[in-house]
Amino acid sequence: MDQHKVTLTLVSLFIAGSAFFSAPVAQAEPAETSGKVIQSGPASWYGPGFHGRKTASGETFNTNEMTAAHRTLPFGTKVKVVNKKTGKSVVVRINDRGPYAHGRVIDLSKASAQALGISGVGSVTLAQL
Repeated sequence: MDQHKVTLTLVSLFIAGSAFFSAPVAQAEPAETSGKVIQSGPASWYGPGFHGRKTASGETFNTNEMTAAHRTLPFGTKVKVVNKKTGKSVVVRINDRGPYAHGRVIDLSKASAQALGISGVGSVTLAQL
């Protein structure tokens, strides 16, 4: 095979492989090795009006940290949150109580929501680590 055909073949394989790996992942779920799936549902974020105030755990809320509010999980619990639409995930530490909006499963800090690509309400899966 001449050099030109080899180059074209390698480029074709690279493009085919890139398309395979860059395809968006719909309805992503945490892998079994990443913790026990405990909940799925809508997630929202909170921050601007709460930044600097005390959380239910007693620590000062910082909207720039990877933290979240959950109704029942113990403070300090680490949870992997997966955006079901994009497949993006983040690990957050539970340090507050909430959400108080009906039907939501978790309230994320602004930094956590941004890392997941959630700007309002997004559908997520939670896995306890």
